[in-house]
Amino acid sequence: MKRLILLISLLAGPVFSACSGNASAPVTPPEEMPSDTDTDDEPPFYGGELRADGNSAGTYDLILRNGFNYEAPDQSGAHAEAPFQHVQQSYSEELGEYVFDFYIHVENDDDRGKPNVTDRQRNEIKTDAKSPESMVAQKGEEMIFRWKFRLPEGMQTTKNFCHVHQIKGIDNAQETADIDYPLITFTPRTLSNGSRQLQVIYVGPSADKTGNIYLAKVPLSDFLGQWVEVEERVVCDVEGSYQLLVKRVSDGRTLISVSEHTRNMWREGSTGIRPKWGIYRSIGANGSLKPELRDEIVQFADFSVEKVVR
Repeated sequence: MKRLILLISLLAGPVFSACSGNASAPVTPPEEMPSDTDTDDEPPFYGGELRADGNSAGTYDLILRNGFNYEAPDQSGAHAEAPFQHVQQSYSEELGEYVFDFYIHVENDDDRGKPNVTDRQRNEIKTDAKSPESMVAQKGEEMIFRWKFRLPEGMQTTKNFCHVHQIKGIDNAQETADIDYPLITFTPRTLSNGSRQLQVIYVGPSADKTGNIYLAKVPLSDFLGQWVEVEERVVCDVEGSYQLLVKRVSDGRTLISVSEHTRNMWREGSTGIRPKWGIYRSIGANGSLKPELRDEIVQFADFSVEKVVR
């Protein structure tokens, strides 16, 4: 199998100051950052890559010009008078590199400025119909998604949804595609008995009425305050497949391993299948769950979207 790769790098400058009470003080990086320039022996990729380099103020421009898009509540609520940048960058001593900080605030933040949506909040990046074709799957194509993420210590969850990753279809011009529900989500959640999990959830096509199918349920404590790295392989077809490997960075321990070879990973009428990352959470009807939540910063690094060319 030959792979053609288009690597897209993000360059980034000064770190944004945080307004969340849960953020720690910025860490001053070393004067010289290590760089990986030895790529002669690496096989080429056909896709895109997103890496932070510290220019926090320019994060959105870098996301856009490198084939990704974003949905952030920068001007929602009180932010309308004083816009707040919800995707910033900081330096991670553990990883030895700059990373992306995704902010979400209990008050003010909404879902894309929709005045009639009062039960959820969203701050995500994604690929979409404007992305290069190498970063969106068509029917029958195989995609590989790689990234790192860190859930904050003390992260608050509820019994409702909170997604930090989604695989979702893209609607068509007629808005008739079966894209109401994501195919895959990574969902931190509180159970009825009070225990908490990181759940990997699959939902089939609407016509199949599968409801939530749990591919993995692991203690949320394994993730809080820990960097993990993810590799996700998806064959986007009616007779598709889904494979997932999640390892903790600090010790290499495997936290999740999934291999599903008989999953429907396509959606009727969609113009493509793509990934999303960030935080998308329920706050309950008219904000009823707000007392159970807090401001959060979810961190991500080293996004890679690869299309396997057969």
